[in-house]
Amino acid sequence: MYGSTAQPLSLIEILKGELDREFGIMKAKADPAPYFMAYEATETESDTASASLGALIDSLHIHSRGVDTTIRVGSPQFDNYHPYKGVRFRFTAYSPISLDNNADEIRRALWRDSDRVYRAAVGRLLQLKTDEQLIAEDKEKSDDFSSEQPAGFANVPERYRTDMTEWTGRLRALSAEFKTHDRILASQVAFRAQREIRTLVNSEGTQIEQGSNLFRFEVGADGLTPDGMDVSTFATVEASDPAHMPGETQLRAQVKDVADKVDALMKAPPAEPIVCPAILSGRAAAVFFHEIFGHRVEGHRQKDVEEGQTFTKMLGQQVLPAFISVRFDPTRRQFDGKDLIGYYEYDDEGVKARPVDVVEKGVLKTFLLSRSPVGEFAHSNGHGRKQPGFEPESRQSNLIVESTKQVSDTELRAMLVAEVKKQVKPYGLYFEEVASGYTTTGRRGLQAFTVVPLVVYRVYPDGRPDELIRGVDIVGTPLSSFQRILATSNKSDVFNGYCGAESGSIPVSAVSPAILVSEIETQKKRNAQRKAPILPRPGGSTYHATFE
Repeated sequence: MYGSTAQPLSLIEILKGELDREFGIMKAKADPAPYFMAYEATETESDTASASLGALIDSLHIHSRGVDTTIRVGSPQFDNYHPYKGVRFRFTAYSPISLDNNADEIRRALWRDSDRVYRAAVGRLLQLKTDEQLIAEDKEKSDDFSSEQPAGFANVPERYRTDMTEWTGRLRALSAEFKTHDRILASQVAFRAQREIRTLVNSEGTQIEQGSNLFRFEVGADGLTPDGMDVSTFATVEASDPAHMPGETQLRAQVKDVADKVDALMKAPPAEPIVCPAILSGRAAAVFFHEIFGHRVEGHRQKDVEEGQTFTKMLGQQVLPAFISVRFDPTRRQFDGKDLIGYYEYDDEGVKARPVDVVEKGVLKTFLLSRSPVGEFAHSNGHGRKQPGFEPESRQSNLIVESTKQVSDTELRAMLVAEVKKQVKPYGLYFEEVASGYTTTGRRGLQAFTVVPLVVYRVYPDGRPDELIRGVDIVGTPLSSFQRILATSNKSDVFNGYCGAESGSIPVSAVSPAILVSEIETQKKRNAQRKAPILPRPGGSTYHATFE
């Protein structure tokens, strides 16, 4: 009414009101009726900038809000999300909604999306019931959806003011370091400040409003070796509070370190395939565990017949050395003063986050669980996660590797040299930095993994200095690889990153000590055999058309 003094509705009130209206009507009139419904709105505001060779490349401010709609028809035992032949159906589409809480606009968007999702859900359920008649019955039946207690929670993150004018000037100055490295073909220094708020309501009564802040500095560079192989490395810093970001001196040192390493990699000899003892630094081991172990204990992989199900039948059995334990703890904000970006208070299905001891003293105890039950595990343990626009699946959070067989870095290196001599190998390997990895978990492919190192050294048993090499990939199979861990260091390090899988890209962290393995297999990285640029780089001082 004109002149009304009533307070405007909040987003959570608008979502809850429309959900109650639609769910009530559909329960009474729709056939089949839904038994569960949820809305999750995600509002993201970010400032990003990047620079190269002293020049600003881009500077963007983005502010958006969208909603994901979940509707389940059938029953918790069998519904439209039932897995079939490895196909995971996506019902939601992340529909844009008003940023300024225009109630009518938001209600109309929710109404349109709910109608579309309901129709897709009914069609999928009918197809599943038909397909069910054509396949053999699964002896290990699990329900499709768990019952969980409704939750109420509100903790909106603080809004920090980021001076992007100051940051763009800083990026220009930092990126200018690469002007003195003429052989580096491409380089970039970037910064991002992001605030995200997620608002979830469901038909069980859950109402959650939470979020996070992320500040990320990244530097990366690429080069080309004389034989045409691409080499690169990068470094990042992530923080949940701008006060936790390093100062100018530390950032400059990080930029110079990346530039110097790419210069060195362009001169380094190529690697040869070998099976030998190795040490993985804490950061490298963190990626190793995330890729090889973490994905294989995600709950949805245990009930999908198209998955390899590496650990499905190994509950209560030893899967890692007895001195290794693995915990996933989304409630942990920091480790050794470093922010962990896999932190959250409630997952994307409204289940409270909690620490989960997946492996205790080498023995597998449980899996990472969403609201999709797995065998004897009827309830979620708070690991249903997704990127906006995707359906939640059981995913990793903060992976923490703990060890009771710890030695100093010096002792670990001595053990590596001793193992090299024992096996009469020409050298061992030290993996300092790892970019990423990928693993095959489906039955149609080999149950194997590849980890992509960036900075690798040969460690000689005769006391010669370590030798930087290039073009190395770590390959292997999971079950055998874990049994080769001999010891760990007594210091752990953090790897923060984004993990992409079935439910999209999500922030994760992994914490691990350095590990010594008796054997690791490497293969040569692909060589694109690219020729050096024909013309010298503009503004360079020593770059030539061909490498000397």
